[in-house]
Amino acid sequence: MFDKISFINETSVYVNLNPNVPITNNILSSHVVIQDQEKQLLGEISEVNNEQVKIKLIGEFADGKLFGGIIRKPLMDAQVRPVNEQEIAIILGQTNEGAMYLGRSPFYNGTPVCLSVNNFFGNHFAIFGNSGSGKSCGTARLLQNVFQNKATPPLNANFIIFDVSGEYANAFSKLSEIDPRYSSRVFTTNPHNTQDEQLRIPLWLLNANDLALLLMSDSHSQLPIVERMLKLAKIFAESTEMSEKYKDHLIAKAIISILFSDSTPVKKKNDIFAIVETCPTPNFNMESTITGVGYTRKLRECFHIDKTGTFTEGILFTEYVTSFVHEELDNYEPSTMTYYNLNDLEKALEFTLISEGWYNNPNTYADSVSVKVRLHSLMTSEQSKIFDYPQQVNVQQFLSQILYKDNTKKQIVIINPDDMDDSLAAVITKIFTRIIFDFAKTLPTKGSIPFHIIVEEAHRYIKNDNDHFLIGYNIFERVAKEGRKYGVILGVISQRPVELSDTVISQCSNFLIFKTNHPSDEEYIRKMIPNINSDIVDKQKGLQSGTCLGFGTAFKIPVIVHLDMPDPAPLSSNSDIIVNWKNV
Repeated sequence: MFDKISFINETSVYVNLNPNVPITNNILSSHVVIQDQEKQLLGEISEVNNEQVKIKLIGEFADGKLFGGIIRKPLMDAQVRPVNEQEIAIILGQTNEGAMYLGRSPFYNGTPVCLSVNNFFGNHFAIFGNSGSGKSCGTARLLQNVFQNKATPPLNANFIIFDVSGEYANAFSKLSEIDPRYSSRVFTTNPHNTQDEQLRIPLWLLNANDLALLLMSDSHSQLPIVERMLKLAKIFAESTEMSEKYKDHLIAKAIISILFSDSTPVKKKNDIFAIVETCPTPNFNMESTITGVGYTRKLRECFHIDKTGTFTEGILFTEYVTSFVHEELDNYEPSTMTYYNLNDLEKALEFTLISEGWYNNPNTYADSVSVKVRLHSLMTSEQSKIFDYPQQVNVQQFLSQILYKDNTKKQIVIINPDDMDDSLAAVITKIFTRIIFDFAKTLPTKGSIPFHIIVEEAHRYIKNDNDHFLIGYNIFERVAKEGRKYGVILGVISQRPVELSDTVISQCSNFLIFKTNHPSDEEYIRKMIPNINSDIVDKQKGLQSGTCLGFGTAFKIPVIVHLDMPDPAPLSSNSDIIVNWKNV
């Protein structure tokens, strides 16, 4: 079939065809070995005409292994031949220790295609494809293969799947049939869903950045409000002797600031009453007793305004308030694990806005009201129940309660935010990712507890958004850049790769590409795929459902692979229009 080499350039070899040996099958995209006295190179036929083939160099065989990439070029007298069965097995991967079955090669008569478990699941990965291309079924099959692989039993796996469409619960409902030690669980944010467990997140595990995203803060001037609110919520929720002194200290300083402001007496009275009623303490409430020389007054009685426009008991009240100011308390920090709820946050926010004078400044009034309205809207919505956690826990306890139920390990945890709009669902996803990432960074041994965060419809959440402007970073991009060394791995699933964060995609080491027809997505894929010819990229447009292009560090070379149908399958099929039309 193949005759002599006629031309060699940096990436390709041109080989004449033997006119006496007819070509009886389609050799385009098939693999060949180019062998001389020193080396065996792997090539892929990228062009064919009646006289010649163009072979793209893609790797080198050495010591029974295949190494991607080319350093040395073949000699002009090298021999060219089709790959043999042993070489096909090396190209497609072998089911040895550390590897797992992925699917079958349609180019090589259904030969199994395997991937390296460590190289695939030890790095960020992405799965792309149009709706109906088999993307969801392929993802389900990939994870089912993980649990069916007896060589590497995933007993301590932690797959967190954000399933916005509610597709995957069915696919992993029978894990225990593979091994009784395997199981999954499903959380929902939909209060009307009685089949799945209700998702609950401890509010006190959120940091200021989480709250800023949750309250849709969109300006830097709102961040100090959120940070102050968070600190005060923790302080007013504490009940230690030192925290009680600090509360009185804070209230006293706020009141003094109001008393010596240029506001009218009526405005001063209203602001002081608002502070005392918002965050009362034994020493500062409307019925607190203030002792003078030979007489007493209730706090509420100290604000009668005389004819001169001053408080009748202004001196008495000022002396009382000043006695609670202790400058050494200014550096007091509350416990990081103090329990508080949304009501505490709202009180702390109101105290912040009044005591810091945010309401009185025309430049900050709009920002203040915006944060207040958004917090109150959250409190009065059904989503507020998400933050109604039944007990006080720390980060480790919270994650343990997610990953274990009745002392049974759950290797797959599915979180379904299908009732939320994209903005709130994105925040919930980011909060979970940040909590997991921060926890992983505290482990004594890096990467000792791997977490795989798989985000379905990722183009709705993992994108270039306002996070960089607001808080200085995007948690998905931070995990993409730093998470691998801590064992926090992203799995990005999307039908619109061009809408995803470039930073996240640039950090993905493995890809499964199902049929993708949009020109922008095709061009995006073409640019990011190394060591593959354009013909195969074009071929993915005609791939059958369930067939994908796999490439990356877990593969020897880019390969076309047909995945088995998942069993059970995810609930991702289209509506049966004919059947539903007929139903009465």
